[in-house]
Amino acid sequence: MKTWNMPTKISLTLLLLGGLLFTSCKKESSSSAKEEAEVMESTASDSEADMTYDEVFNTTMGIGAEANGEELGITAGTGVFARIENGQITGRVDSTQRCFTVTVTPMDRGVFPKTVVINFGNGCLGRDGKLRKGKIITVYTGPMRVPGSKATTTFDGFKVDSVAVEGTHQVENNSTSSNLSFTTRVINGKLTWDSGRWVKWTTTRTVTQVEGNGTPFYPLDDIFTITGAGRGENSRGASWAHEIIEPL
Repeated sequence: MKTWNMPTKISLTLLLLGGLLFTSCKKESSSSAKEEAEVMESTASDSEADMTYDEVFNTTMGIGAEANGEELGITAGTGVFARIENGQITGRVDSTQRCFTVTVTPMDRGVFPKTVVINFGNGCLGRDGKLRKGKIITVYTGPMRVPGSKATTTFDGFKVDSVAVEGTHQVENNSTSSNLSFTTRVINGKLTWDSGRWVKWTTTRTVTQVEGNGTPFYPLDDIFTITGAGRGENSRGASWAHEIIEPL
């Protein structure tokens, strides 16, 4: 039987403890680096989805009266309808300068619901430098400036550059006589790149004007709050969820 003297036992104990501490530190460092990478991956995917569906909002809310004689959106001249000069939106692009078509059914003024199809065909290079294909299809229950109106958008073979866009996008006017408010939802959203990479995204966001309602022609005093929640996952194995606890 092998015997140990006390100094040797102490030295061995310290060595073992040191090894355990070193291993523990390596594991914690590795775990921390992995978590940080996952957070960065999730943040990047969430941002990609947010920007893509925000552009859908700008387009569906940017349709003006040129299509059927009445305004359907709330910010005519945004999204693909915007005229861009020197990187700035300067108004609404003329219909003769567009490479996409807009079809409204029915054409009768004041008759709802209306279905609007924005068709980019097999390829339409926008003034923002993005190549779009396919269709954006939106059903409006009423003019979006009218409280209670809703716009529901789906996609038919729609792509922006190399990214296919799927899911359902909704905008609802929740405004009251004293507060301007809109809720945007993305239901089962999915972005798929030509490489096979994908991001799935579902979110709800409500923007409410809490100050400046009495001065509609003076935007500098406008103050808004934002509430909402969302979740997502991507093809690289990352998943995430977020919720705005305190209104922004």
